[in-house]
Amino acid sequence: MKNRKEEYWSRFARSFEADQEYIAGKGNVQALVRKLHEEHDLKEVIELGCGTGRFTKEIAGNAKHIVTTDLSDEMLEVARIRLSSFPNVTVQKADCCRTSFRSAIFDTVFMVNLIHVIENPSDALRESYRILRNGGKLLIASGTNYGAKESDIRRRVTRYLKVWGMPPSSYQTSLSPDELASLVESAGFEVDVVQHVKLWLYLNATKK
Repeated sequence: MKNRKEEYWSRFARSFEADQEYIAGKGNVQALVRKLHEEHDLKEVIELGCGTGRFTKEIAGNAKHIVTTDLSDEMLEVARIRLSSFPNVTVQKADCCRTSFRSAIFDTVFMVNLIHVIENPSDALRESYRILRNGGKLLIASGTNYGAKESDIRRRVTRYLKVWGMPPSSYQTSLSPDELASLVESAGFEVDVVQHVKLWLYLNATKK
């Protein structure tokens, strides 16, 4: 039986990629894509909250293998189709807060637009720490209104409500760089960099 969050996001699986670009703005999405293309030697990757795989394909060329996961069956159905041409990508269902993977088996944990929409981000970060090898990388991109112009915030909110309706109650729309870094450090990571890339907070951290 689906929980409310899974039901909420599953409704938008067929239009998710186009909806994201409409809400965020094409230029903002392309800025994130360019930043992701700078990441190299990601090795064995797990992606948490992959949605329909929009950003999975942007890092696939720089990874040995990616296990890309989501909680929504509907999202995963679309992701399997969209990622079928990538032989190094495996799509499977998983709860980002309680995966079934063994400890210390991945080199990179990757998540886009996940940490600010889940009820217990600390649980997802602790799980990320558990399944990463020592020296492994945590890579997060999270949309935020922190520091944005009021006009840009109003436009994004209007677009969001138009296509997706009211967001889940846990939605953190204005996560700051310091708040994100604090969450990550509390899970045991050492933050290497956290910066704005257009509307995204972009964070790299290491499991020491």
